[in-house]
Amino acid sequence: MRGRRQPATTLLGPGDDAALVRAGDGRVAVSADMLVEGRHFRFDWSTPEQVGRKAVAQNGADIAAMGGRPTAFLVSLGCPADTPVAVAAGISDGLGGAAEALGAGVVGGDLVQSDRIVVSVTVLGDLEGRAPVLRSGARAGDVVAVAGRLGRSAAGLAVLLAGRAPESRFADLVDAHRVPSPPYERGVAAAAAGASAMTDVSDGLIADLGHIAAASNVGVRLDRTAFDLDPDLAEAATALDADPWQWILTGGEDHALAATFPPDVPLPEGWTAIGDVVAAGDGPAVLVDGRGWQTSGGWQSFDAG
Repeated sequence: MRGRRQPATTLLGPGDDAALVRAGDGRVAVSADMLVEGRHFRFDWSTPEQVGRKAVAQNGADIAAMGGRPTAFLVSLGCPADTPVAVAAGISDGLGGAAEALGAGVVGGDLVQSDRIVVSVTVLGDLEGRAPVLRSGARAGDVVAVAGRLGRSAAGLAVLLAGRAPESRFADLVDAHRVPSPPYERGVAAAAAGASAMTDVSDGLIADLGHIAAASNVGVRLDRTAFDLDPDLAEAATALDADPWQWILTGGEDHALAATFPPDVPLPEGWTAIGDVVAAGDGPAVLVDGRGWQTSGGWQSFDAG
């Protein structure tokens, strides 16, 4: 990473015992995540560069969900001793290129031997003087809105898993699974507009809105008529005999953004209203068309059993 361009916020990059990163706001938003081979990615489905780019996306989206901008990434890579140099270099290129595209830098990390490839990323972010947008700020009467595209990563994974649907026919969906495209600037815009709560959609829309509902002690009502059903999802669902709404409502790893806004706040560009916030009730925290969805879905870090 020494040869890569660093942003102005990097005062000292890789090569010393620690990096130095400017925090002009006086506060630093921090998040961390991991990608484990066989659990989060497979090299028969993704290139090493795509794995690196995905690692940046899933971490950068967490900063965007707080209303901040990513400024620096710290990356630790674990890999078997016989890992080809091209694999490690590809992951590094993906990480560095994706960070640069965000105006951020990879400022350091570590390399260790492990029994499989593990990419562990810590991201630093700048709130630029704004208050962080928390999960706990939603209030009854708020508008629920989303930015970004939902269900495409889950649909792409379904295409890969099925094998019987030609991958090339749904290349855009497969690419959405391999490398998510978070709407980073929409998070900043939401914070500037006065969003009351926000999260990235990593576990699935219902699951992640459930996190907001729990933190804010409210309920959420979604109206499916407010969604635009993606034609690619509809076509893939027909080919795979699947329900596209399951992908939209419970599929994870799109890293779109979901937020709540006070009713008197105009939605920023790129945000679409899909429901509202209500007082907490005794039933499911998130209702779809007035009732609980058949499964909240969402990503589970540990399988049961």
